[in-house]
Order: sequence, then C-alpha cells, then structure tokens
Amino acid sequence: MNASLELLASLLPERADAALIISNENRRYFTGFVSSLGYLLVTKKQAYLLVDFRYAEAAKANAKGCEVIAYSSFSESMTELITDNEIKNILLEGSAFTLNAAEDIDKILKKCGTESIKNAELDKIIGKLRIVKTTTEVDKIMKAQRITEQALTETLRLIKEGDREKDIALELEYKMRKLGAEGISFDLIVISGEKTSMPHGVPGENRIKKGDFITFDIGALYQGYHSDMTRTYAFGQVSEKQKRVYNTVFEAQKLGLEAVKSGALCKDVDSAARDYIDQAGFDGCFGHSTGHGVGLEIHEQPIVSQRSDTVLQSGMIITVEPGIYLPGEFGVRIEDMVVVTADGCINLAALPKELIVL
Repeated sequence: MNASLELLASLLPERADAALIISNENRRYFTGFVSSLGYLLVTKKQAYLLVDFRYAEAAKANAKGCEVIAYSSFSESMTELITDNEIKNILLEGSAFTLNAAEDIDKILKKCGTESIKNAELDKIIGKLRIVKTTTEVDKIMKAQRITEQALTETLRLIKEGDREKDIALELEYKMRKLGAEGISFDLIVISGEKTSMPHGVPGENRIKKGDFITFDIGALYQGYHSDMTRTYAFGQVSEKQKRVYNTVFEAQKLGLEAVKSGALCKDVDSAARDYIDQAGFDGCFGHSTGHGVGLEIHEQPIVSQRSDTVLQSGMIITVEPGIYLPGEFGVRIEDMVVVTADGCINLAALPKELIVL
C-alpha cells in the first residue's frame, strides 16, 4: 500500500475489518487512478481496486498502492476477497452509497456472513486526511489557478459592449482548455447588470452595456484539482453607489484574509468579513458563507461559515469570498483561494482586486 492507504488502514476502527470506497474523488485520492466506476476495498493489510473490463488495462498501469482486480462479475470477485481476507465487517463510505447501492452490497455480504457498517465514520476519517493538502496537491491547485487567471486576462481584452454573457463564458472555457485545463471546475458564472445580485446566476442572453458590473466566478480543473476565483468589474462607467459597495466588499475581504491563520476558527474568519459588511450598512445583504475548502472537489471541508467551529490548520486551502447583493440593482463578490500557514496565509490569486473599469 502507498502512504495514504496505509494511513487510512491504520485509522480504521477496531470493529471494522475493511472499508469500501466507491466515490470517484476518493478512489482517485488514494490510488491516483481516474474512472467513472470502481470499488476500493481497503483491509488493514492490503488494498484492492476492483474495476471492470473498460478500465482494467489502464488501472493496472496507473493505479498506485493497490492490487487491481479486473472483474467480470463484481459479486464473485468481492465474495472471493471477503473470504480470502476473512472480512466480517465492512465500513461503507456513507456519503457515496445510495440506498440501492447499499442494498446490493448487503446482498453480497449476506452470502459471506459479513456485515456492513453504515454511518459517517469512514467519511470523517477520509475528510481528516484530505482536508490538509500535500505539496503536490497545492502545486496542482496553483496550476489550475494560473490557467484561470490567464484565461480571464485574455478574455477581458476581448469584451465589448453588446457581447452576450454566455458567449463570454464559452470563450473563457475554450481558453482554459487551450491553456491545459482538463475541464472547468463548475459551470462558469459570467453575469452582468442586475443579475450580479444573484450569487449563482447563470450566463444567458444578457448583453453587456455601459454602467454594468460584470461578475466572473470561475475556475479550471487541472489533473483532478480545482481552482475557484471571483472578480467583479465595471464596464464603461461606474456610479458612486457601485464604488461604495465595491470598496466595502474589498475591505471586508482584506479583513477576512487577515483573520486566516493556523489555529483560527472558521467562524472567526467569517465574522471578520461579515461584521464589516453589516456595520457598513449592508446588514442582510451577505447571505452565504465566507468560504470553503477546495481540492479534488470544488466544495470541500472546511466550511468557513458563522456556524463552523473548525480550527484552521497549516496546509488547508480555503476561499475567502464575501459579497454584497442588492436585488434589482447589482451585486459584488471578490474571491481568492489561500493556503493556511502558521502565521497567516499564502494567497494563490495574483490578479488585482481594486475596482477596474473595462
């Protein structure tokens, strides 16, 4: 087994002889292998990756730290492994198993005299392993961020009055892929005018016009790892009210970033940004969390919210993304990803955040 699988095996509770992992992200995390279907069975001494014919050759060449089992019948291969390893109890990946999938596994286990353990225990163990990023993971996220920034910089030069939101979003995705991204982190958010008051607005037929804010909430996917960044720009001209709202968010984000360090509570980072916005006269206009973890998934632990008592640790990667949203008028959000350090954070975003008029 590789180091990450050995650590997982060592953390399994005494009553569990093995763990069964089926989520794409966690299989990739532990084995480095990408597939849309597969089963990772981890005992306290060995790990097995079960895949069907479609992935057999690639898995044998690329999966790390595990024995690859190419099955023609999953039930038969699983039964054989359970018997050979004398497995009596299997801890299931609670967040990944549907009711139907859990029932199917239980039918196999019942024939072997084996019980499944269905709770959040395995998810918590894996979460603690994934929440702190390795140097390799940070490098991949940094690469995804650089692709995102270059694509946005190139796209901004092309924007002109009358362009449609969805065309700008398409151009951004094209540039990201051309720069080496394997995909986009999520459906890109490129919205303008009144739609910027919607935190997760969808690019559509709206055409860019003078006086609009344009919000870009975007990210690239690189070797399985995501980036996440938001910038808000003015187009052509900007009103005094827009300046005031923008500068309030700008200052709130600075305060949020300054609160980030190992040992800080997530809720205190949230409060640093949120309290400033509330005290500036925009109480109730910032309705989402201040941030979240980023990695193999675009939203990971920890959640940087008012209710989170999670203690930040060095090596975590989180976003800091306060905003102000005025329905029927406009909205502003600014978002950076940062790596938590002992005495602060390293900001992975390099693009300027001062108000820019395109």
